Amino acid sequence: MNVFCIGLSHHTANVTTLEQFAGSATAESILRENGCAEALLLTTCNRVEVYAVSERRISTDQIAHSLTGNVRSNPHGYASSFYRYEADNCVRHLFRVASGLDSMVVGESEILGQAKRAYELARTSGAAGPVLHRLFQRAFRVAKQVRTHTEIARGAVSVGSVAADLAQKIFGRLSDCTVLMLGAGETSERTARALISRGVTDLRVSNRSFDRADELARAVGGRVIPFEEWSAQCRDIDILITSTSSETPLLTAEKLAPMLRERLDRPLFIIDIAVPRDVDPTVNQLEGVYLYDIDSIRSVAEQSLALRRQQIAAAEAIIGEHVADFVEASSSRALQTSEDPSLGENSLRPSAL
Repeated sequence: MNVFCIGLSHHTANVTTLEQFAGSATAESILRENGCAEALLLTTCNRVEVYAVSERRISTDQIAHSLTGNVRSNPHGYASSFYRYEADNCVRHLFRVASGLDSMVVGESEILGQAKRAYELARTSGAAGPVLHRLFQRAFRVAKQVRTHTEIARGAVSVGSVAADLAQKIFGRLSDCTVLMLGAGETSERTARALISRGVTDLRVSNRSFDRADELARAVGGRVIPFEEWSAQCRDIDILITSTSSETPLLTAEKLAPMLRERLDRPLFIIDIAVPRDVDPTVNQLEGVYLYDIDSIRSVAEQSLALRRQQIAAAEAIIGEHVADFVEASSSRALQTSEDPSLGENSLRPSAL
């Protein structure tokens, strides 16, 4: 058995490329289409990765094709955006991802929760088995140790906080701004709290699930807007922040243009942190609209990286120790199994992790 990771992230792809491969596949479909023994799909606003276990080598093109859902662009055109890690390099990569070292905002904590949810989905569906179980459980331990024994998260901000900082740069005081959050997931909640901490008092929440929108609105002191009415809010709001799981744009230039004529020269600031994007890029061509997407946020996040560079070496040392220990333990387990098959069919062969 071989364990490997194939994916693309903010390091190798812009938002246009990322959205070509986000949202169409599941761990089960990857398992079924590629003949993997185990598979797990980790998708975030700036990352699409497949972690898998197989007896034979599965090409990067095969995995890329599975991610498109067979309906989008030819994956071969994006070959250079994909990276591949195998064996101990895969282990190291996952440990870095879970610890926030590979994130767009180094040290952010959202990725750990996203990795845990991806693992739980793969486990409950049966796509993840004993190899990925051991790998991801160790990754979660590593992430906790990195955060406990380094200051990698000191001064770190989430993607939502970066979005809030952008809004503050545009408007200055946010206390006079009306904000609509479209989407009510974890990223939306973090963004909402970041905005409130910077002075926002009029915050509205809209989501396909009214109950989830109501839950978030109550948690942050906002109010709920029924999902079928959210677009009409663009006549009145100052800031729109979108983070939904829609596979097609929810806001287009054609839909927004008539409402802008009623805004009396007030600018509309839009931060689209969804992948695929919720807002059609052509919206940015409209007069008085300022649209930022995940690529824009990336450039802001890079400016804060210097604050945490000195902590990265300490975190990498912890990860290195865990990689060596995990590989050694896996090799010992595989060797024992080859000598005594009764130890369990789920153990690994010497070549595996």
